[in-house]
Amino acid sequence: MRITQVTPFILHVPVTGNQIADSTHSITHWGVVGARIDTDAGHSGWGFTGTHAHLPGDQLITRCIATCLAPLLEGEDPSGIQRLWLKVARNPALQWIGRAGITTLAHAAVDVALWDLKAKAAGVPLWKLLGGQVRERVRAYDTDIGWLSIPDAQLVDGAKRSVDRGYTGIKVKVGSTVERDLRRLEAVRRAIGPDVTLAVDGNGKWDLPTCLRFCRGAEPLDLYWFEEPLWHDDVHGHAQLARASRIPVALGEQLYTQDAFSEFFLQGAIHWVQPDVTRMGGITEVLRVCEAAHAHRLPVAPHAGDMSQVHVHLSWSHPACQVLESIPWIKDCFEEPAEVVDGHFRLPQQPGASTTPTAGALARHARPVA
Repeated sequence: MRITQVTPFILHVPVTGNQIADSTHSITHWGVVGARIDTDAGHSGWGFTGTHAHLPGDQLITRCIATCLAPLLEGEDPSGIQRLWLKVARNPALQWIGRAGITTLAHAAVDVALWDLKAKAAGVPLWKLLGGQVRERVRAYDTDIGWLSIPDAQLVDGAKRSVDRGYTGIKVKVGSTVERDLRRLEAVRRAIGPDVTLAVDGNGKWDLPTCLRFCRGAEPLDLYWFEEPLWHDDVHGHAQLARASRIPVALGEQLYTQDAFSEFFLQGAIHWVQPDVTRMGGITEVLRVCEAAHAHRLPVAPHAGDMSQVHVHLSWSHPACQVLESIPWIKDCFEEPAEVVDGHFRLPQQPGASTTPTAGALARHARPVA
């Protein structure tokens, strides 16, 4: 089997409620930017990265796929995923222009497509190809009720509804003011009770003194983790916070390489590991991070705001993965959506990585590829 064509695509999918916001930005659509890989055996693999649906930026990614990555992949045997990963990631010309950002996002799309293709060719869902089922259930936590743009009363009502739907964990965004965020979290904790896990996410907005002040006020709320409390690359600051507070530190969605995670491991700056296949050059590199986390006896919670489709397979098959984020923006765009039933993700059944878009999604949400 040989790769005959690599075709990029862009979808812009509306988010819940038409607009959401965290501590750094607001968006109305999510970008699904990726590639379809076709073969001479008639199989096709689909993969994508996630963006804020900024069309000029999305077109930079698809241009990288079409002009830089496709020539490296066309004519190759797609089953040699590790070799192809190295061919792209260690290509001198691509390293020169960037070992993160656009080149890595483009690489993520094609790597996921290769894994999807390999699982389809084998006739099995990806989780079987990754080693098989290692747990009876994959617990979901609900993020879509916790945006900073949601008014306080609506936030509390949304948290109650999540619990009523079977969720045993929710996540709330922070990063406005310490006082407002603590007031909102106290109201949510009262509403959901002590048996539901409550995590928070700062999206890298605050500095260390602000995080320390927030953590002192939040410790009685029994927070599951504080996600991205500081700027994403501040290893030393995260290490200081991890030593100063009893609230576990979670991070990883903005890290692009296994080496970046290694620094956080070495400095004791992380408790929950959150790799994202859309940032890290795909499944191949994320598997390495999961193995490293497992070796350090640290739990993994894949960042899945835009990639539950793939991360659900990882969560069923890797022993380090403990819990998975649920945001439903794009799930209905795929032939086998990442479904949550009674607070747990359903085990995928169809061959592949659950990344094949429906014809309707391609018709409704497609944007021009430059």
